[in-house]
Amino acid sequence: MDEWMKQLIAARDADHLWQQGDAIVVAVSGGPDSMMLLHLLHRAAVDDRLSLVAAHVDHGFRGAESAAEGEQVRAFASELGVAFESIKLDMPTYIEETGMNGQLASRVRRYEFLHQIASQHGAKRIALAHHADDQAETVLMRLLRGTGTGGLAGMQPKRLDKNVELIRPMLRMYKTDIFRYISHYGIPYVTDSSNERRDYFRNEIRLDVMPYLTQFNPQLPASFNRLAELASGEDQWMQGEAARVFGQLVTCSKGTDCEVDRADFIGLPVALQRRLIKLILDYLTLETAGMKLPETADFERIESMRTAALALSPTTWRMDAGNGTVFVRTYDALRWSGLHSKQLRPCPPYAYGISGVEGTVNVPEGGMSFRLTLSAVAAERGPYHAAFDADQLVFPLTVRNRRPGDRMRVIGLNGTKKVQDMFVDLKVPSSERDRIPLLVDAEGQVLWIPGARRSAIASIGAATMNVLRVHASPIETNIE
Repeated sequence: MDEWMKQLIAARDADHLWQQGDAIVVAVSGGPDSMMLLHLLHRAAVDDRLSLVAAHVDHGFRGAESAAEGEQVRAFASELGVAFESIKLDMPTYIEETGMNGQLASRVRRYEFLHQIASQHGAKRIALAHHADDQAETVLMRLLRGTGTGGLAGMQPKRLDKNVELIRPMLRMYKTDIFRYISHYGIPYVTDSSNERRDYFRNEIRLDVMPYLTQFNPQLPASFNRLAELASGEDQWMQGEAARVFGQLVTCSKGTDCEVDRADFIGLPVALQRRLIKLILDYLTLETAGMKLPETADFERIESMRTAALALSPTTWRMDAGNGTVFVRTYDALRWSGLHSKQLRPCPPYAYGISGVEGTVNVPEGGMSFRLTLSAVAAERGPYHAAFDADQLVFPLTVRNRRPGDRMRVIGLNGTKKVQDMFVDLKVPSSERDRIPLLVDAEGQVLWIPGARRSAIASIGAATMNVLRVHASPIETNIE
């Protein structure tokens, strides 16, 4: 048994990746990572009596190059005596029809196919070829975008998806291990030319950011992987503690409300308070709407709810908790109310004009209040604060929800990006997208999506004389 097989078996045992006699669908692109995975699992199949299916997706982006990759995977699977399934997709048309960005759309269709093949072959598991360098890139990407400890945990060795386990047997192997294996066994592979395109965020991280940072720490990928291992274990423990506290302290009416005593809540550690709120929101959205909040829940809103329980906060308080959930504090009771049928209806178009450059406008449909201040400096920073060069703006401004064709000139990108694509990237549930308020100018240009992105329009510079500061906050209403 060589060193690579020992690593594979160790991962199998440590993470309980499969059992003897299992059927496994192996996602094989034709690159070195997935070709090694197929070869490794084929070797393991003898002792573990595994039934393997190699599944290949041609996304239809690269014509003859993609077709050649599929043929190479087919030939290699045939050489190993492994069943082969493939599909050719018309992703350009699908992207145009759905308005999704290319990477997300490809992932959705790819996983649909993998699940289809798993169902056809009675497979309980789908094997993916993510490796340790992929994990390091994922952790860094999440750090740059802003994440909690759950995000720092990175990709998991296995997770349940639509009653099928996605397993990553090579998650602790590095790219150097992979190329040594490929060379040792003479395994054919192809190089995807799109991996060199810097218009993909992950490619920029892999090609530019990681090499730059490794100048300061040559072991940076290993450091990120250790961080992911530590964060994963601690995140699982915290989730278990939150679930325990939820069972002890929270009273729920199925699908409608959850309530906790304020004294019990404030007696918990701060970290557990945040986890408990997140768990309550997840429970209500899952029970009432069949969906879950994004993994990176809105930190500021959770903090608003958490601090509302403190002694100095008003004894009666109410706010929109997101995803149609309402949070209410009434003296010593903290209550979260879930979605109701009327709140699931599409939000109609709304628009609130802003007269002048100072003042406040409430947007009840979006659950936010906007405060505008003219200043000589741009002070506060954060996702719910934005500053503009007032002399470069086209007034009057308006706060409204999205309109068909809305685009934004995003800082750091050439050209514009569809607001729809930005919502998809941010994992905003489709039921919420029509409620989210946008700040636009008199020409209809999107200036700001609170909590998400600020446009490149009217940026603050050395020549800026007048700064328009805009702060968005959840609407708070005292209860009589």
